[in-house]
Amino acid sequence: MTALAPALAAAPAIAILRSRSPRHFAATADALHDAGIRAVEFTLTTPGVLDALREYARSKPAGLALGAGTVMTPFDAQRAVEAGATYLITPATRPDVIREGRRLGVPVLPGALTPSEIAVAWGAGATMVKLFPASLGGPDYLRAVRAPLPDIPLVPTGGIGLVEACAYLAAGATALGMGSPLVGDACEGGDLDALRERAATLLDGIRS
Repeated sequence: MTALAPALAAAPAIAILRSRSPRHFAATADALHDAGIRAVEFTLTTPGVLDALREYARSKPAGLALGAGTVMTPFDAQRAVEAGATYLITPATRPDVIREGRRLGVPVLPGALTPSEIAVAWGAGATMVKLFPASLGGPDYLRAVRAPLPDIPLVPTGGIGLVEACAYLAAGATALGMGSPLVGDACEGGDLDALRERAATLLDGIRS
């Protein structure tokens, strides 16, 4: 699982960076790392993100797992890995992307919601499955899904706030995917000190 497994062992959260421009992604990722977050996702829906990914991959802090999100095609997967992504995340179950990720030797976390979709993603070779959008069912849904599928590592993503994070982990989440509730306006040049405080609050809650 390259750098992803130790990153999530240190802090079970993947910070999702999405914006109209990747201009502030590097500073945001550095601030998250300063606060203890060890996995960051640059989303491909951000214009110009591959150049930003390539540049940041050269200078990122040691121990930071850098991934690409919203990977929809095998070509997306190839370009992201060439740019420096060490894991891939999709919003939907895409067996072709899973196969390409395995060929490229990187973990793939495909998106799925229902038990059938989760089983298909896992059967296709997913490293973990992104439960998305998690907020539709909350921690209770995660717990219910895990009952018949206890061996599939799930990463709930979508609408998870700092307050709910611990409830998802208590319900059996392997890790969490967190966007705006954690990142806030940092990707638009917002307050990085406030970002560090949110990250520290999240991690303090998890550790306690």
